[in-house]
Amino acid sequence: MPFASDKEAADALAQSYHKLRQEIGKVIIGQDEVVRLVLTAVFAQGHCLLVGVPGLAKTLLIHTIAESLDLSFNRIQFTPDLMPSDIVGSETMNQQRDFHFVQGPIFANIVLADEINRTPPKTQAALLESMQEYAVTVAGKRYVLDRPFFVLATQNPIEQEGTYPLPEAQLDRFMFNIELGYPSYEEELQVVKNTTSDRKATVSKVLHASEIQAYQQLVRRVPVADNVVEYAVSLVHKTRPNTSRAAARVNQLLEWGAGPRASQHLIVGAKCNALLNGKYSPDIEDVQAVALPILRHRLVRNFKAEAEGISIEQIIKEIL
Repeated sequence: MPFASDKEAADALAQSYHKLRQEIGKVIIGQDEVVRLVLTAVFAQGHCLLVGVPGLAKTLLIHTIAESLDLSFNRIQFTPDLMPSDIVGSETMNQQRDFHFVQGPIFANIVLADEINRTPPKTQAALLESMQEYAVTVAGKRYVLDRPFFVLATQNPIEQEGTYPLPEAQLDRFMFNIELGYPSYEEELQVVKNTTSDRKATVSKVLHASEIQAYQQLVRRVPVADNVVEYAVSLVHKTRPNTSRAAARVNQLLEWGAGPRASQHLIVGAKCNALLNGKYSPDIEDVQAVALPILRHRLVRNFKAEAEGISIEQIIKEIL
């Protein structure tokens, strides 16, 4: 829909966001922070890694978001024997003995990669090419994916046997690392009541693909004050041990810090956070609102931090 000005578009995005929260809230009880971050990533053109134990409605959450955004949705269950062709598709021979390409489940707007650490690196890499390039290459031919395209991968933090942890370079492709916690007592009461009755909530479609793409472009056009950019870049520099701008605690507790991609995500995430909250330009609070999920998977603790039981979250909160 055409808007007279970017200000009008920004107001419409804030309204759409509140409508989305209401629609998603019909199905998903609690998990407000997770919903906020996933929707921020959608409008910021980022991908998310969700870390949580089974049964916390990760799949239901993503399915509900896809429904409210009127986007196509596919789920891929990762297993040790999954091959790259099972994700991107493969060439098959038809009755006329011609080869034609059969699309894999990656050809959707929202792709849920369930338990991504269960599959070998070769298959993980096939998914990560599409995340970066928004295209897949099969038999030397390039196929462009439909936009908007958004990957949401999940990991189970408990089981580590028989898993293939994502290397740091591949973790860096994810804008957010979102940790899901258990619901509160009151929330779980509501969940149990809702899911053990014959009540079925219907989710209305709030936005369409073309509108989402327009809002994604709007996020990029949001002006940012120099002091906010300086704060974001300075924050990332503080995480790099043994450099001139490193924080004292970082030198003691971290092996590796965040790369330049973290600075980029902090600014885009802050722009998006500002728009979703009805502001026209981000401030330092908006950077802080997205800093934890952006930095969480980009910092590597050293032996001292692990031995003393100091978590990445504690270190990030100290330097904010």
